[in-house]
Amino acid sequence: MSDHSPEKIPVEISLHQKSRLLVVAFQDGQRFELPCEYLRVFSKAKEVRTMNTPVTGKEQVNITSIEPQGQYAVRLIFDDGHDTGIYSWSTLYDLGQRYRENWNGYLEKLTNMGFSRQSDVAAPEFKRIRMLYFTYLVKKLRRESEELQLPATISDVRNLVDWLRKRDPNLAHLYRDGSIRITINKQFSEPFTRIDDGDEVALIPTSPIAPVAD
Repeated sequence: MSDHSPEKIPVEISLHQKSRLLVVAFQDGQRFELPCEYLRVFSKAKEVRTMNTPVTGKEQVNITSIEPQGQYAVRLIFDDGHDTGIYSWSTLYDLGQRYRENWNGYLEKLTNMGFSRQSDVAAPEFKRIRMLYFTYLVKKLRRESEELQLPATISDVRNLVDWLRKRDPNLAHLYRDGSIRITINKQFSEPFTRIDDGDEVALIPTSPIAPVAD
């Protein structure tokens, strides 16, 4: 298939810098959440393709801008200075479909080199966030805000919601899918949005009527 086949034309390309993810959705319904590190490591730029060893040390790399390249590709500008990677629609599609295979292969190469990624280093035991509640949540939880100490394993919004449901099963229905929107530092989030130490997290109900427990 060529880069111009209809199913490989993206209908969404969105950068989520806090989470260091590039989200790409295609006309055939495929939707990929591609880490910036992954895109940097698998850049098609000549200086990357011709390296004898895998690219390393890019655990914290981020994308700073996306530049269209005609009607067939984008150029991704990374904050480590790498700006020569052109990613065609076909390349992005392939990187999405083969993400697990590619990433496992990359990690295996690093292991064989005796190299450990920085993110594999033990994380702090806890992270602290400030929670803000609105409308009926204030009454149900009997507070407008609170400081929470979360396990370090709570890495994103999806994990946080699961943790809130388990914290008090009698109130789990308040966090039912679709019943709340969540902002991180005053920006609306996605399920994959990262939760970092010191973040301000707001829970905003989508309806003025509280969900009823099943």
